[in-house]
Amino acid sequence: MTIDLNCDLGEGVGSDDELMPLVTSANIACGAHAGDEVTMRATVRLALLHRVAIGAHPGFADRVNFGRREQSLNRAEARELVLGQVAKLQRIAAGEGAVVTYVKLHGAFYNQTARDADLALAVHEAVIEAGVPALMVPASSVQERISRARGGLRAVAEVFADRAYQPDGSLASRAIPGAVITDEAAAVAQVARLVREGKVRAITGADISLRGETVCLHGDGIRAVAFARRLREALAEMGVEVKAFSS
Repeated sequence: MTIDLNCDLGEGVGSDDELMPLVTSANIACGAHAGDEVTMRATVRLALLHRVAIGAHPGFADRVNFGRREQSLNRAEARELVLGQVAKLQRIAAGEGAVVTYVKLHGAFYNQTARDADLALAVHEAVIEAGVPALMVPASSVQERISRARGGLRAVAEVFADRAYQPDGSLASRAIPGAVITDEAAAVAQVARLVREGKVRAITGADISLRGETVCLHGDGIRAVAFARRLREALAEMGVEVKAFSS
């Protein structure tokens, strides 16, 4: 068995140097919800140093809410959000001799396209237009269904280590108690079951099927580095190889 571990980096948290060697795909903030050209360049260089796949991480230009407050937008606006931010990272990456190999949306932008077919289609087409070969998509989401049906890029199904799920396979809102899993042992157990069985216990207690090719580790937690190390150890004990989905 193999699994990719991805992490949101370049967001100014300060633990990128320790997290980068522990993951296989880096979602680099593109200057909207977080980051700037300086942090983008530094994160690209760090990814190159550790041979980690480079992904663009576009989000809403809302630093006050860290891109986690939903906004009303149409297909054209969604397209521009993706193209503008991806192009910025592509330019910086090219200057360092690197390539952006995938896109993963951030925060509220990610959640809205997970359920809105028009936005999902706009994002899918924008990623193709940007010349990026893969899009990370929430497992069992509208975005996954549309991207797999339309083709033209690789849709990489993503599951989360530290987030609870609704019975329909969508992420539980952060406003719901228990939506963010703070117990490290519980988060490790959730990943283990997702990898082994393709199942997860929903927030209601029901078991649901959920298949993912990559697991998201949030880099902004106070114990993000310790958890990443613990998860890597657990996966090794299970005989699961951690490698970039793009390798």
